[in-house]
Amino acid sequence: MASQLLHVATAGSVDDGKSTLIGRLLYDSKAIFEDQLAAVERVSAERGDEHADLALLTDGLRAEREQGITIDVAYRYFATPKRKFIIADTPGHEQYTRNMVTGASTADLALILVDARKGILEQTRRHSFIASLLGIPHIVLCINKMDLVGWSQDRFEEIAEEFRQFAMKLDIHDIVFIPVSALLGDNIVSRSTNMAWYDGQSLIHHLEHAVVSSDRNLIDSRFPVQYVIRPQQQSDSVLHDFRGYAGTVAGGVFKPGDEVVALPGGFTSKVKAIWGPGGEPIEDAFAPAAVCIELTDNLDVGRGDLLCRPNNRPLVGREIDAMVCWFTDVSTLSEDSRFTMLHTTRSTRAQVTRLDYRLDVNTLHRDLDAKSLGLNQIGRVQLRVQQPLLFDPYRKNRTTGSFVLVDEATNNTVAAGMITGPTIAASNVVWHGGVVSRGERATKGATVWLTGLSASGKSSVAVELERLLVAGGHPAYRLDGDNLRHGLNADLGFGPSDRSENVRRVGAVAQLLADAGMIAVASLISPYAVDRDRVRAAHEAAGLEFVEVFIDTPIELCAQRDPKGMYAKAWAGEIKGFTGVDDPYEAPRRPEVVLRPIDGGPMEHAKRIMEFLNL
Repeated sequence: MASQLLHVATAGSVDDGKSTLIGRLLYDSKAIFEDQLAAVERVSAERGDEHADLALLTDGLRAEREQGITIDVAYRYFATPKRKFIIADTPGHEQYTRNMVTGASTADLALILVDARKGILEQTRRHSFIASLLGIPHIVLCINKMDLVGWSQDRFEEIAEEFRQFAMKLDIHDIVFIPVSALLGDNIVSRSTNMAWYDGQSLIHHLEHAVVSSDRNLIDSRFPVQYVIRPQQQSDSVLHDFRGYAGTVAGGVFKPGDEVVALPGGFTSKVKAIWGPGGEPIEDAFAPAAVCIELTDNLDVGRGDLLCRPNNRPLVGREIDAMVCWFTDVSTLSEDSRFTMLHTTRSTRAQVTRLDYRLDVNTLHRDLDAKSLGLNQIGRVQLRVQQPLLFDPYRKNRTTGSFVLVDEATNNTVAAGMITGPTIAASNVVWHGGVVSRGERATKGATVWLTGLSASGKSSVAVELERLLVAGGHPAYRLDGDNLRHGLNADLGFGPSDRSENVRRVGAVAQLLADAGMIAVASLISPYAVDRDRVRAAHEAAGLEFVEVFIDTPIELCAQRDPKGMYAKAWAGEIKGFTGVDDPYEAPRRPEVVLRPIDGGPMEHAKRIMEFLNL
């Protein structure tokens, strides 16, 4: 039986009914006082509303009530006999995307509302992408206002299927669809008699039983120190010598007797005792518990330091890659911009060294020519910080993998960021726990050859695999077909003989890298089995490992993902010799690894390859 606190964020377009849904949850769970309800009924009557407008329970700002939209994030708390909830009512308007990011950043589950009459809108896709970007593991798509479409099962299934197709492009794995009427209360607390065709759970039943405990990272122990407790004025000799480190557990589990290391100093000790908020000793502490940890040794540890396990440390570096959401219209983010970065309990100065691209969250198109980020825009940047950060990728730990940027002149928060990993080109990154350190020669090289149709996801997997390899201390280099054709293979076309020569050249470069002790990650369509077999034979003859990875994505899905519309042009006969349409693709007969969309996104696929490599 689920019993822990559940953080929920609502999302969706304007007028999809987010505030009304929350108001209905509060009303049906009897979580509002009589005077609150009376005030809502009075205001609703004054406005001529037929029913009490439950959205007024969350839209508290005068501007919100006048315009009928949510502007700021409103937090509401309620409980049922089975669970406690914190719900963030986030704005649906594009103008307030930054507020949606703020409200959803700590959510365990996202409620995305869709107006059954309008279907999936641009802002629905925007908020779904942001939920995926923020790593929210559970999505509930509430198809609202079913009463206005005659409780139509066909309409519900049409919208659900459209969203499934869009979600396949995102890193979302747990999606539930529920038809509701927030205004009338259908399928909110109890199953609706108006939709007998729906055999699923009511919304509140799903929220009560959603399993989120498994989403916690209980492996990577992280404890950012916020404050050092030294009650020097106490006359009690025991208290006089007490030294404790207060903070919030960001990951893993800490127990008395555990060996820990304090970073960045690197000194080790053991946990002597753990004290809870009430001053009572506790047996263990895990995220997000606020505790005080006492060590057996008096170490030089202060605010901004981090306690972790000696053999499971975060990355340490001054140059990072991150996805950033820009919050202000007063200024823009561009290369060479400087800020104060707040990361866990540490603050340091940061400089933008490069803007890789600006992301269109509606189409997922990457604008590689973008020079700046404006209000509510999201982009990928490279940052250099003054003091080394102790960090994990955001997907691994949402606390040690996130940060905010503060304008040094105004002291205003201007951006929020999610760390994707260290900047690969950085030479001053310290890799902890890897087989080799940066700059050292690996004992054995290999080639990982990713093959599949165009737009199957090879490049995305290759990028994540390269990051995981380097983060683990394994020198790696990615050979991407598109990049190589601008240099090494610029003289080649796309006919059968040129395709074979393209594979031969890339295979030869990969073999040289592998022979030098690196792991070459080659990402090419490489449609013909005979060409791939030649590359394999050359590696094996040189005593080098060759791992063939088949990205087995259906051609229909590849066509949906295709940003250039090449499949559509090939099917229309506008281009000739396109692999998979009028030119053959020969799938690997015995690949070492097969990856399909059902197995997860690029990160999960990369981890599968890492497991095969035993790294």
